[in-house]
Amino acid sequence: MNVGYVAIAGKPNVGKSTLLNAMLGTKLSIVSPRPQTTRQRVLGVDNGPGHQIVFLDTPGLLAPKYGMQEKLLAIAETSIREADLLLFLLDAVDGLKPEDQAFFTTYRKKRTIIVINKIDLVIKEALLASIAKVHQATGCDEIYPISALTKFGVEDLRRGIVAHLPQGMPFYDPETLTDQPEQFFVAEIIREKIFMSFGAEVPYSTAVVIDDFKEQEGRKDVIRATIWVEKPSQKAMVIGAQGRKLKAIGTMARKDIETLLERPVYLELWVKVREKWRRKEGDLRELGLG
Repeated sequence: MNVGYVAIAGKPNVGKSTLLNAMLGTKLSIVSPRPQTTRQRVLGVDNGPGHQIVFLDTPGLLAPKYGMQEKLLAIAETSIREADLLLFLLDAVDGLKPEDQAFFTTYRKKRTIIVINKIDLVIKEALLASIAKVHQATGCDEIYPISALTKFGVEDLRRGIVAHLPQGMPFYDPETLTDQPEQFFVAEIIREKIFMSFGAEVPYSTAVVIDDFKEQEGRKDVIRATIWVEKPSQKAMVIGAQGRKLKAIGTMARKDIETLLERPVYLELWVKVREKWRRKEGDLRELGLG
């Protein structure tokens, strides 16, 4: 059996989480049009005939400007270092930028596949020119053009990945999809709805912590969560007039949580302020990002 760890890496918003979800055939990583949605390493296990691919969806590669971004880069670097194979993602629209080249040079592994994503957004001639440029600049022979959103090219990429993985025994039970607990994905769903509901400032200043997760046989599960923000003004925005914004976030999140858990839930959300938490080591640890 071909078995191994595969790190999915690249700049923010190149479609890493969308690719993971496409590979697994289910929504595991949250997705938004905004960069840096992913804050933790998300592990997803693809069990197929003769293979087990353990994907590591990583935060976007970027030059960090404050404490939380330093943590995110460290998570990505660790995942790349521990993986058997690196999938380095590029955006077909942007092509190969100098920062992509710098990151590729820094993190390239002996086993590396370059994936050009979002090819549904470019014409064929532009894509062929981009592939040629990437090959010339990197010297990498394995370049897969795909659209993670439409799943075009995903199966070809899967076969290419499997061919690179070493022979061995599976790391996880065939029924295992991830190593994260349900609470992690519940918090991620809530955070995704915040990204969908606000502009640039609020989502990046927000952290979600599950305070209570109680399963009740024959009754709705009870989930209580705190949405942490950095400023009182952000708290007011998340709550909204007469609590309407927070209620809308809760309603959207509850539907997806019930789909995830396959059972009804009662979801209660609170909003609290912790000033400049993204820049404080202690706060990052307490909020699960340390």
